[in-house]
Amino acid sequence: MAKGGKEKLKTPTDLGSNATKSVADALNGILADSYALYLKTKNFHWHVSGPHFRDYHLMLDEQATQILGTTDQIAERVRKTGNTTLRSIGDIARRQTLKDNDAEFVSATAMLAELREDNLKLVESLREAKDIVDEAKDNATSGILDEWTDLAEERAWFLFEASRTA
Repeated sequence: MAKGGKEKLKTPTDLGSNATKSVADALNGILADSYALYLKTKNFHWHVSGPHFRDYHLMLDEQATQILGTTDQIAERVRKTGNTTLRSIGDIARRQTLKDNDAEFVSATAMLAELREDNLKLVESLREAKDIVDEAKDNATSGILDEWTDLAEERAWFLFEASRTA
């Protein structure tokens, strides 16, 4: 039993504990960045303005929904490897690498550019995690990382195309 008389989580896995710790660390970082990106995308969705308001407002809402939809899958992969995942907003803040945007006003063009760059940074993290999970022989996580990478690349592409002037 763990301290305080509570049992530890003992999720069965055939993966080695050192390997799963590396996988969990990578996935928890991605999860923290996913929550940060979700909240920033919703923030921009709520505060976008200008001549393309409706298009941007709808696109950002769709993207936020998509990002939030991956968070449960990421956390469940961490748990399936026998590890623990994020527990609080503070835990997210300690692990996230994407910068928050607390500005009172951000132009629509700047919003799209910032979100595009954040999605591309997430793609980098996903590719780095792919190497880690492949090293750990975690085939299930490896396959899902491909899907999450494709989604982030698609979001970055849409943000790029929506912000073009010609």
